[in-house]
Amino acid sequence: TYIIIAVILLVAELIYFKIADHFNIIDKPNERSSHSTIVLRGGGIIFVVSVIVWVIWQMGQGEWMAVQGYLPFVVGLVLITGVSFIDDIRSLPDSLRLVIQFSSMFLMFYSWGILNWDSWWMIIPGLILCVGITNAYNFMDGINGINGGYTLALLVPLLAENCKLEAEGGEGFVNESLIVVVLLADLVFCFFNYRPKGRAKCFAGDVGSVGAAFIVLFALGRLILTTGDFTYIVFLVVYGVDSVLTICHRIMLHENLGEAHRKHAYQLMANELGLEHTVVSTIYMVLQLAISVGMILIPDTVAWHWGYFVCACLVLGVAYLLFMKKYYHLHEEYLASLKR
Repeated sequence: TYIIIAVILLVAELIYFKIADHFNIIDKPNERSSHSTIVLRGGGIIFVVSVIVWVIWQMGQGEWMAVQGYLPFVVGLVLITGVSFIDDIRSLPDSLRLVIQFSSMFLMFYSWGILNWDSWWMIIPGLILCVGITNAYNFMDGINGINGGYTLALLVPLLAENCKLEAEGGEGFVNESLIVVVLLADLVFCFFNYRPKGRAKCFAGDVGSVGAAFIVLFALGRLILTTGDFTYIVFLVVYGVDSVLTICHRIMLHENLGEAHRKHAYQLMANELGLEHTVVSTIYMVLQLAISVGMILIPDTVAWHWGYFVCACLVLGVAYLLFMKKYYHLHEEYLASLKR
Protein backbone atom coordinates (compact mmCIF):
# COMPACT_ATOMS: atom_id res chain seq x y z
CA THR A 1 0.00 0.00 0.00
CA TYR A 2 2.75 2.44 0.88
CA ILE A 3 4.52 1.70 -2.41
CA ILE A 4 1.31 2.49 -4.30
CA ILE A 5 0.87 5.72 -2.33
CA ALA A 6 4.49 6.70 -3.05
CA VAL A 7 3.88 6.20 -6.78
CA ILE A 8 0.66 8.25 -6.59
CA LEU A 9 2.52 11.09 -4.85
CA LEU A 10 5.34 10.99 -7.38
CA VAL A 11 2.86 11.17 -10.26
CA ALA A 12 0.97 13.99 -8.50
CA GLU A 13 4.19 15.98 -8.15
CA LEU A 14 5.05 15.50 -11.84
CA ILE A 15 1.54 16.61 -12.83
CA TYR A 16 1.97 19.72 -10.68
CA PHE A 17 5.23 20.52 -12.46
CA LYS A 18 3.33 20.53 -15.76
CA ILE A 19 0.69 22.84 -14.28
CA ALA A 20 3.26 25.17 -12.71
CA ASP A 21 5.22 25.34 -15.96
CA HIS A 22 2.07 26.06 -17.98
CA PHE A 23 0.88 28.85 -15.65
CA ASN A 24 4.38 30.23 -15.08
CA ILE A 25 4.40 29.58 -11.31
CA ILE A 26 8.09 30.28 -10.83
CA ASP A 27 10.54 31.73 -8.34
CA LYS A 28 12.63 34.56 -9.73
CA PRO A 29 15.91 35.31 -7.88
CA ASN A 30 16.68 38.74 -6.42
CA GLU A 31 19.48 40.27 -4.36
CA ARG A 32 18.05 38.67 -1.19
CA SER A 33 17.83 35.18 -2.71
CA SER A 34 20.30 32.34 -2.24
CA HIS A 35 19.68 31.02 -5.75
CA SER A 36 20.48 32.50 -9.14
CA THR A 37 18.21 30.63 -11.57
CA ILE A 38 14.47 30.56 -12.22
CA VAL A 39 12.86 27.49 -10.60
CA LEU A 40 9.31 26.15 -10.39
CA ARG A 41 7.62 27.23 -7.16
CA GLY A 42 5.09 25.35 -5.05
CA GLY A 43 6.45 21.80 -5.25
CA GLY A 44 5.70 21.50 -1.54
CA ILE A 45 2.00 21.23 -2.42
CA ILE A 46 2.71 17.50 -2.24
CA PHE A 47 2.44 17.69 1.56
CA VAL A 48 -1.23 18.66 1.59
CA VAL A 49 -1.86 16.22 -1.28
CA SER A 50 -0.38 13.42 0.86
CA VAL A 51 -2.76 14.14 3.74
CA ILE A 52 -5.75 14.15 1.38
CA VAL A 53 -4.56 10.84 -0.09
CA TRP A 54 -4.25 9.47 3.47
CA VAL A 55 -7.82 10.50 4.31
CA ILE A 56 -9.18 8.89 1.14
CA TRP A 57 -7.17 5.72 1.84
CA GLN A 58 -8.41 5.47 5.43
CA MET A 59 -12.02 6.05 4.43
CA GLY A 60 -11.65 3.46 1.68
CA GLN A 61 -10.53 1.00 4.36
CA GLY A 62 -13.66 1.75 6.38
CA GLU A 63 -11.75 3.72 9.01
CA TRP A 64 -14.23 6.60 9.10
CA MET A 65 -14.27 6.80 12.90
CA ALA A 66 -10.46 6.89 13.01
CA VAL A 67 -10.34 9.74 10.49
CA GLN A 68 -13.21 11.76 11.93
CA GLY A 69 -11.14 13.33 14.69
CA TYR A 70 -8.57 14.47 12.12
CA LEU A 71 -11.01 16.27 9.83
CA PRO A 72 -10.80 19.72 11.50
CA PHE A 73 -7.00 19.48 11.19
CA VAL A 74 -7.33 18.51 7.52
CA VAL A 75 -9.71 21.42 6.84
CA GLY A 76 -7.27 23.76 8.59
CA LEU A 77 -4.40 22.36 6.50
CA VAL A 78 -6.30 22.89 3.25
CA LEU A 79 -7.24 26.41 4.34
CA ILE A 80 -3.74 27.52 5.36
CA THR A 81 -2.01 25.93 2.37
CA GLY A 82 -4.67 27.26 0.00
CA VAL A 83 -4.02 30.87 0.97
CA SER A 84 -0.26 30.19 0.95
CA PHE A 85 -0.49 28.81 -2.59
CA ILE A 86 -2.38 31.89 -3.74
CA ASP A 87 0.30 34.02 -2.06
CA ASP A 88 2.93 32.10 -4.04
CA ILE A 89 1.21 33.19 -7.24
CA ARG A 90 0.17 36.72 -6.30
CA SER A 91 1.07 38.57 -3.12
CA LEU A 92 -1.68 38.77 -0.50
CA PRO A 93 -2.00 41.24 2.40
CA ASP A 94 -0.24 40.10 5.57
CA SER A 95 -3.43 40.72 7.53
CA LEU A 96 -5.40 38.24 5.40
CA ARG A 97 -2.73 35.57 5.70
CA LEU A 98 -2.62 36.00 9.49
CA VAL A 99 -6.40 35.72 9.80
CA ILE A 100 -6.34 32.46 7.82
CA GLN A 101 -3.37 31.16 9.82
CA PHE A 102 -5.05 31.82 13.16
CA SER A 103 -8.32 30.29 11.88
CA SER A 104 -6.45 27.18 10.72
CA MET A 105 -4.66 26.86 14.05
CA PHE A 106 -8.03 27.12 15.78
CA LEU A 107 -9.24 24.14 13.74
CA MET A 108 -6.09 22.24 14.65
CA PHE A 109 -6.71 22.99 18.33
CA TYR A 110 -10.21 21.55 17.87
CA SER A 111 -8.66 18.32 16.60
CA TRP A 112 -6.34 18.37 19.61
CA GLY A 113 -9.41 18.53 21.86
CA ILE A 114 -8.28 21.56 23.88
CA LEU A 115 -11.12 23.94 22.99
CA ASN A 116 -12.78 23.65 26.38
CA TRP A 117 -12.95 25.59 29.63
CA ASP A 118 -10.32 23.39 31.28
CA SER A 119 -7.75 24.42 28.67
CA TRP A 120 -8.80 28.04 28.11
CA TRP A 121 -5.52 29.41 29.53
CA MET A 122 -3.40 27.80 26.80
CA ILE A 123 -5.47 28.73 23.75
CA ILE A 124 -4.32 32.33 23.10
CA PRO A 125 -0.60 31.73 23.91
CA GLY A 126 -0.80 28.48 21.94
CA LEU A 127 -2.25 30.19 18.88
CA ILE A 128 0.44 32.86 18.94
CA LEU A 129 3.21 30.29 19.43
CA CYS A 130 1.96 28.00 16.64
CA VAL A 131 1.50 30.85 14.14
CA GLY A 132 4.99 32.10 15.05
CA ILE A 133 6.53 28.66 14.55
CA THR A 134 4.76 28.24 11.20
CA ASN A 135 6.07 31.55 9.90
CA ALA A 136 9.57 30.87 11.23
CA TYR A 137 9.52 27.50 9.45
CA ASN A 138 8.54 29.35 6.28
CA PHE A 139 11.30 31.97 6.68
CA MET A 140 13.91 29.23 7.09
CA ASP A 141 13.13 27.87 3.62
CA GLY A 142 15.83 29.68 1.66
CA ILE A 143 18.17 27.10 0.15
CA ASN A 144 17.84 23.75 -1.61
CA GLY A 145 16.87 20.91 0.67
CA ILE A 146 16.76 22.68 3.99
CA ASN A 147 13.04 22.36 4.72
CA GLY A 148 12.76 18.96 3.08
CA GLY A 149 15.70 17.63 5.07
CA TYR A 150 14.60 19.30 8.30
CA THR A 151 11.06 17.94 7.94
CA LEU A 152 12.58 14.49 7.51
CA ALA A 153 14.54 15.05 10.73
CA LEU A 154 11.24 15.80 12.50
CA LEU A 155 9.01 13.10 11.06
CA VAL A 156 11.42 10.22 11.78
CA PRO A 157 11.72 10.96 15.55
CA LEU A 158 7.97 11.59 15.77
CA LEU A 159 7.36 8.20 14.18
CA ALA A 160 9.91 6.58 16.51
CA GLU A 161 8.36 8.19 19.61
CA ASN A 162 4.90 7.07 18.49
CA CYS A 163 6.14 3.49 18.14
CA LYS A 164 7.88 3.74 21.52
CA LEU A 165 4.68 4.77 23.29
CA GLU A 166 2.77 1.93 21.65
CA ALA A 167 5.51 -0.58 22.56
CA GLU A 168 5.28 0.50 26.20
CA GLY A 169 1.64 -0.53 26.25
CA GLY A 170 0.09 2.87 25.72
CA GLU A 171 -1.58 4.53 22.78
CA GLY A 172 0.29 6.42 20.12
CA PHE A 173 -0.29 10.15 19.97
CA VAL A 174 -1.16 10.06 16.26
CA ASN A 175 -2.16 7.55 13.60
CA GLU A 176 1.14 6.01 12.53
CA SER A 177 0.09 5.73 8.90
CA LEU A 178 -0.37 9.51 8.66
CA ILE A 179 3.26 10.11 9.57
CA VAL A 180 4.43 7.45 7.12
CA VAL A 181 2.41 8.91 4.22
CA VAL A 182 3.68 12.45 4.91
CA LEU A 183 7.20 11.01 5.17
CA LEU A 184 6.77 9.50 1.69
CA ALA A 185 5.65 12.91 0.40
CA ASP A 186 8.73 14.49 1.93
CA LEU A 187 10.99 11.95 0.21
CA VAL A 188 9.29 12.68 -3.13
CA PHE A 189 9.79 16.41 -2.61
CA CYS A 190 13.43 15.93 -1.55
CA PHE A 191 14.09 13.96 -4.73
CA PHE A 192 13.38 17.11 -6.73
CA ASN A 193 14.64 19.72 -4.24
CA TYR A 194 17.49 18.23 -2.20
CA ARG A 195 20.02 18.99 -4.92
CA PRO A 196 23.11 21.20 -5.36
CA LYS A 197 22.65 24.89 -6.06
CA GLY A 198 21.20 25.51 -9.49
CA ARG A 199 19.94 21.95 -9.94
CA ALA A 200 16.69 21.90 -7.96
CA LYS A 201 13.65 21.03 -10.06
CA CYS A 202 11.33 22.93 -7.71
CA PHE A 203 11.10 24.97 -4.52
CA ALA A 204 8.57 24.27 -1.77
CA GLY A 205 6.99 27.71 -1.90
CA ASP A 206 4.91 29.01 0.99
CA VAL A 207 2.39 26.25 0.32
CA GLY A 208 5.08 23.65 1.05
CA SER A 209 6.88 25.17 4.01
CA VAL A 210 3.67 26.30 5.72
CA GLY A 211 2.00 22.96 4.97
CA ALA A 212 4.92 20.94 6.34
CA ALA A 213 5.06 23.13 9.45
CA PHE A 214 1.32 22.72 10.05
CA ILE A 215 1.51 18.93 9.78
CA VAL A 216 4.57 18.71 12.03
CA LEU A 217 2.95 21.01 14.59
CA PHE A 218 -0.17 18.89 14.63
CA ALA A 219 1.78 15.71 15.39
CA LEU A 220 4.16 17.41 17.84
CA GLY A 221 1.26 19.09 19.65
CA ARG A 222 -0.49 15.77 20.10
CA LEU A 223 2.73 14.29 21.48
CA ILE A 224 3.06 17.11 24.01
CA LEU A 225 -0.61 16.88 25.03
CA THR A 226 -0.52 13.09 25.29
CA THR A 227 2.62 13.02 27.46
CA GLY A 228 2.08 16.34 29.24
CA ASP A 229 5.73 17.11 28.47
CA PHE A 230 6.38 20.47 26.78
CA THR A 231 10.11 19.75 26.44
CA TYR A 232 9.38 17.73 23.29
CA ILE A 233 9.47 21.14 21.63
CA VAL A 234 13.20 20.34 21.49
CA PHE A 235 12.29 18.54 18.25
CA LEU A 236 12.22 22.06 16.73
CA VAL A 237 15.14 23.56 18.63
CA VAL A 238 17.60 24.03 15.72
CA TYR A 239 15.17 26.11 13.68
CA GLY A 240 13.95 27.74 16.88
CA VAL A 241 17.33 29.01 18.03
CA ASP A 242 18.30 30.25 14.57
CA SER A 243 14.96 32.03 14.09
CA VAL A 244 14.71 33.63 17.53
CA LEU A 245 18.30 34.86 17.65
CA THR A 246 18.12 36.15 14.07
CA ILE A 247 14.99 38.13 14.98
CA CYS A 248 16.77 39.53 18.04
CA HIS A 249 19.75 40.47 15.86
CA ARG A 250 17.54 42.27 13.35
CA ILE A 251 15.76 44.14 16.14
CA MET A 252 19.14 45.30 17.41
CA LEU A 253 19.91 46.54 13.88
CA HIS A 254 16.55 48.40 13.80
CA GLU A 255 15.45 46.50 10.70
CA ASN A 256 11.91 45.96 9.46
CA LEU A 257 11.17 42.36 10.39
CA GLY A 258 8.74 42.07 7.47
CA GLU A 259 11.42 42.66 4.84
CA ALA A 260 13.33 39.84 3.16
CA HIS A 261 16.90 39.32 4.36
CA ARG A 262 19.88 36.97 4.31
CA LYS A 263 20.94 37.03 7.96
CA HIS A 264 20.10 33.49 9.10
CA ALA A 265 23.11 31.35 9.95
CA TYR A 266 22.31 28.91 7.14
CA GLN A 267 22.19 31.82 4.66
CA LEU A 268 25.64 33.01 5.70
CA MET A 269 26.93 29.47 5.29
CA ALA A 270 25.45 29.12 1.79
CA ASN A 271 26.13 32.64 0.52
CA GLU A 272 29.04 34.37 2.23
CA LEU A 273 30.97 31.17 3.04
CA GLY A 274 30.05 29.54 -0.26
CA LEU A 275 29.11 26.14 1.17
CA GLU A 276 27.05 23.92 -1.10
CA HIS A 277 23.31 24.11 -0.34
CA THR A 278 22.99 20.39 0.27
CA VAL A 279 25.91 20.49 2.73
CA VAL A 280 24.27 23.24 4.79
CA SER A 281 20.89 21.50 4.67
CA THR A 282 22.50 18.25 5.78
CA ILE A 283 24.16 20.01 8.73
CA TYR A 284 20.79 21.31 9.94
CA MET A 285 19.07 17.98 9.32
CA VAL A 286 21.70 15.84 11.07
CA LEU A 287 22.01 18.25 13.99
CA GLN A 288 18.26 18.27 14.64
CA LEU A 289 17.98 14.52 14.13
CA ALA A 290 20.79 13.88 16.64
CA ILE A 291 19.18 16.16 19.24
CA SER A 292 15.75 14.55 18.74
CA VAL A 293 17.14 11.00 18.98
CA GLY A 294 18.97 12.01 22.15
CA MET A 295 15.67 13.20 23.60
CA ILE A 296 14.09 9.83 22.86
CA LEU A 297 16.97 7.85 24.38
CA ILE A 298 17.53 9.74 27.65
CA PRO A 299 15.70 8.63 30.82
CA ASP A 300 12.03 9.55 30.67
CA THR A 301 11.92 11.85 33.70
CA VAL A 302 11.03 15.52 34.13
CA ALA A 303 14.50 16.44 35.38
CA TRP A 304 16.31 14.73 32.50
CA HIS A 305 14.00 16.18 29.86
CA TRP A 306 14.15 19.77 31.11
CA GLY A 307 17.90 19.56 31.64
CA TYR A 308 18.36 18.22 28.11
CA PHE A 309 16.13 20.92 26.64
CA VAL A 310 17.94 23.76 28.43
CA CYS A 311 21.38 22.38 27.51
CA ALA A 312 20.38 22.03 23.83
CA CYS A 313 19.17 25.65 23.76
CA LEU A 314 22.32 26.95 25.46
CA VAL A 315 24.76 25.00 23.28
CA LEU A 316 23.03 25.99 20.05
CA GLY A 317 22.69 29.60 21.23
CA VAL A 318 26.38 29.90 22.04
CA ALA A 319 27.32 28.24 18.73
CA TYR A 320 25.11 30.72 16.86
CA LEU A 321 26.64 33.74 18.61
CA LEU A 322 30.21 32.55 18.01
CA PHE A 323 29.43 31.85 14.36
CA MET A 324 27.94 35.31 13.85
CA LYS A 325 30.80 37.01 15.66
CA LYS A 326 33.29 35.36 13.33
CA TYR A 327 31.50 35.59 9.98
CA TYR A 328 28.82 38.30 10.07
CA HIS A 329 31.27 40.89 8.75
CA LEU A 330 31.14 39.05 5.42
CA HIS A 331 27.44 39.81 5.17
CA GLU A 332 28.07 43.47 5.97
CA GLU A 333 30.57 43.55 3.11
CA TYR A 334 27.94 42.01 0.83
CA LEU A 335 25.37 44.67 1.81
CA ALA A 336 27.96 47.41 1.21
CA SER A 337 28.62 46.05 -2.27
CA LEU A 338 24.93 46.45 -3.16
CA LYS A 339 25.13 50.18 -2.46
CA ARG A 340 28.07 50.79 -4.75
